[in-house]
Amino acid sequence: MPLSPEQQSEIDALRAQSTQTLRATVEGMEAHLYKAHEVLDHGFVRVIDYMGDDAAICQAARVSYGKGTKSVQNDEGLIRYLMRHWHSTPFEMCEIKLHVKLPVFVARQWIRHRTANVNEYSARYSILDREFYIPAEDALAAQSVVNNQGRGEALTGDEAQRVLNYLRDDAMRCYDHYEEMISQDGQAGLARELARMNLPANVYTQWYWKVDLHNLFHFLRLRADAHAQYEIRVYADAICEMVKDWVPAAYKAFEDYRMGGATLSATALGCIQRMLKGEEVTQENSGMSKGEWREFMGVLKGAS
Repeated sequence: MPLSPEQQSEIDALRAQSTQTLRATVEGMEAHLYKAHEVLDHGFVRVIDYMGDDAAICQAARVSYGKGTKSVQNDEGLIRYLMRHWHSTPFEMCEIKLHVKLPVFVARQWIRHRTANVNEYSARYSILDREFYIPAEDALAAQSVVNNQGRGEALTGDEAQRVLNYLRDDAMRCYDHYEEMISQDGQAGLARELARMNLPANVYTQWYWKVDLHNLFHFLRLRADAHAQYEIRVYADAICEMVKDWVPAAYKAFEDYRMGGATLSATALGCIQRMLKGEEVTQENSGMSKGEWREFMGVLKGAS
C-alpha cells in the first residue's frame, strides 16, 4: 500500500487540526491538504502547503491590494490576458509544496525541471523500503518504431509475463543483497551511501517539492501531455486535479492556451494563410521537414 498505518495516522492528526488565519485560503485546496492521492502501485502525491489564489495573481498584476476588482469576470479576463500574452510573473506569486513518493527513474525525469525547491529522502542516512514499481501488464509496451523515446504496441502473453518476472525477481534480489551488505550482524556492514548503488531504478524514493504556479504550469504542460511517459504522466494528472481546485480561473486559462492550444512557426502560419487562399500546400512545397509536416498536420486534424 502507498501509505503505512503510521503515515495515515499522521495525516489524520494533521487534518484534525484547525487554526484561525488571515491569509488567503481556497476551499477546494483545503479539501486536498495533507491527503495522499495514490499514484501507481506504491506512490502518492499530497499537498503540504500552498500560498495564494486566483485573486493573488490579479493583485500582483495590478500591484494593488485586497481582492482585486469586484467582478469575477474581470479577474478571469485579466488572468486569460496574462496567460495569452505569456506574462509569467503574476503566476509566480502562487506557490505549492507537495510531498511525493515516486520511483527513482521517474524522479530522475522530474528533477530536470530545475525551477523548484527539492528535499529528497536520504539513503545515506536512512534505509530505503522494500518497495518497487512493477508495471501493470497493460503498461508494458515494445519500443516505438517512429519515436525513439516512446512506446509502441503492448507486450502480451509469455513475453509480458517474462518481463514482469524479470522486474520482480531482479528487484527483490538487489534488495536482498542491499540488506545483506548493510547488515551489522557478524560484520562491519557496508556504508548505506555505498550500498544504495546496488538498488534498481524502480525502487521508491520520496521528496518535498515546492514550486511556483508559473513553473508548475510548465511542468504540467510537458508531463500531463499525452506524449509524456505514462509513469510521470499519472503524477502530473493527479497534480492537475489539485491545481484545478486551487486556482480554477488560472487552470482554465492554462488548459485553453497551453494544454489545448498550439504554437505555430512562421513557416506553418504561412502555410495556413496559403491554404485559406485556396492554394494546395504539400510537404514538398511547405518548407518543412517530414517530421515538422507530420506534426503540423496533426495540429490541423486535431482542430478540424
